[in-house]
Amino acid sequence: MSAAMTRVLCAQLAPRVADPPYNRELSVAAVRGAAARGAEVIVLPELATSGYRLSSVAEATPAALRPSDPLLAEWGRAAPEAVVIGGFCELGDDGRLYNSAAVLDRGELVAVYRKTHLWDEERLLFTPGAEAPPVLDTAHGRIGVLICYDLEFPELTRRLALDGAELLAAPTNWPRVPRPERERAPEVIIAMAAARVNHLAIACCDRSGSERGTDWTEGTGIIGPDGWMRAEADAEGIACADLDLRASRDKRLTEHADLFADRRPELYGPVARD
Repeated sequence: MSAAMTRVLCAQLAPRVADPPYNRELSVAAVRGAAARGAEVIVLPELATSGYRLSSVAEATPAALRPSDPLLAEWGRAAPEAVVIGGFCELGDDGRLYNSAAVLDRGELVAVYRKTHLWDEERLLFTPGAEAPPVLDTAHGRIGVLICYDLEFPELTRRLALDGAELLAAPTNWPRVPRPERERAPEVIIAMAAARVNHLAIACCDRSGSERGTDWTEGTGIIGPDGWMRAEADAEGIACADLDLRASRDKRLTEHADLFADRRPELYGPVARD
């Protein structure tokens, strides 16, 4: 692989709801397997440590982790040269639950992002994050982090692009919804559009299986900055692509069209951000 390329891998898993020991083994094995494939950026699904369809705060709390939990350090040891982004059910120091993503860079926990846009019944369990999503300088590029429903807010994906992200990593749990035959899931279309309009690579790691009556989209995909899908999950749930993340820095579409230089913030009213 060229030194200019970064191997990005999403591991689409089927965690068990409220079964931390099983999910620990599953997620650590996935990270270790990704590292063995040469992955330099590894993305796991949303709430990979707890499962998604938690019935109550009382059920979720025993499955929640603090950022100091040994499991996150295990992810780092399983891929000591990589960046690992994975979703977990976080127990905050304030006693509240958060739908969070941990970012480890070469084994060190460098950030925890708390999902800011809670989907549907998530708000019955979790507190929304109060901080904007980070863009991190890592060993393998400038990486921004969102979680699932956050992707549906173009103001947020644009913010990460303006903040210089070269790759947007998004742990997701996308419930399957009806759609016309041969059409992609709407969440996948949104991610592809976000990549296109920001000229920004995006790696979405969905989950698989069925959980308490919810079927999952299994929509994992790695999207290039041109908006086209570069890799989707195979039979083993692995999506892997080699990307030149530097391409995300160039916002020109043609000699005379530039996605950022052509912006007109003075016309956008309350959604504008300079």
